[in-house]
Amino acid sequence: QPQLVESGGGLVQTGGSLRLSCVASGINLEYYPIGWFRQAPGKEREGVSCISNAGFSTNYADSVKDRFTISRDNAKRTAYLQMNNLKPEDTGVYYCAVRAISSCRNWSGFGAWGQGTQVTVSS
Repeated sequence: QPQLVESGGGLVQTGGSLRLSCVASGINLEYYPIGWFRQAPGKEREGVSCISNAGFSTNYADSVKDRFTISRDNAKRTAYLQMNNLKPEDTGVYYCAVRAISSCRNWSGFGAWGQGTQVTVSS
């Protein structure tokens, strides 16, 4: 059974940086696109970034473009989300998930959700 575990969240000030990690087990991660999502208090979960199975294609929400960078290391079964210039509106629980369809064209069809890691950005 596939399992994803996120880590790296924390409390930072506006303008700070964090690097999230997503470690996979029970799954051949190299076959799947990986997505990062977040959910702020009182809001629906939203897609943040996605990377194709080989890492050649990426997709970002407009709100994080030029600030966040997604990457992956299939040998380590790990995906990363480098978050720079963080803003209070980036606060939320961040989740990773994999997609059965081999593309990052949209935010649907993801599964095997991790438990999430909390990111809090203070103003």
